[in-house]
Amino acid sequence: MRVLVVYCHPVPESFCAAVRDETLAALASAGHETRLLDLYAMGFDPVMGTDERRTYNDHAPTDPALQPHIEALRWADGLVFVYPTWWYGLPAMMKGWLDRVWAIDIVFQLPKDGGRIRPLMTHIRKVAVVTTCGASFLWSHMMGHPGRRTVLRGIRALCGWRCRTLFLAHYRMDASTPASRSAYLAKVRARLSAF
Repeated sequence: MRVLVVYCHPVPESFCAAVRDETLAALASAGHETRLLDLYAMGFDPVMGTDERRTYNDHAPTDPALQPHIEALRWADGLVFVYPTWWYGLPAMMKGWLDRVWAIDIVFQLPKDGGRIRPLMTHIRKVAVVTTCGASFLWSHMMGHPGRRTVLRGIRALCGWRCRTLFLAHYRMDASTPASRSAYLAKVRARLSAF
């Protein structure tokens, strides 16, 4: 498969960087071709401006800075999102990437007559989230796990109807230990090797 890894963390030496590296290594060892979008390293601008919002429902984005991201989406058969869960959801940078790149005439069509949205990412067969959560498993689920829902329900709804999903999380990250982090990396390696 051609797998696009979308990575979002501002700190280069974070544990999330180790998770990203393990993700890429596992996918490569399974024979997948990968591309990485490191949103912070690329200096991605997550802010949707006034004019961009005004024309959002009219046509695909015209900002040339978004074109490499759009091209990468069109290239991919699979998507893996690697990010820290903050306030139970996606970091602002990742949410801004979805707002600006997952746009009309790129990932969906919006009929002018008010009909149903038509997905355009039907070539995507697998979507995965690899994340860290400060909260516990129980507390994250009590809060509704909005980040998980955004990707594995919202994003997945615009993909192929048989698209499979995977969610991997290291819970209680704020109380993690070298052993828990090592075990999580091993889990990422095992599960993504079979992606």
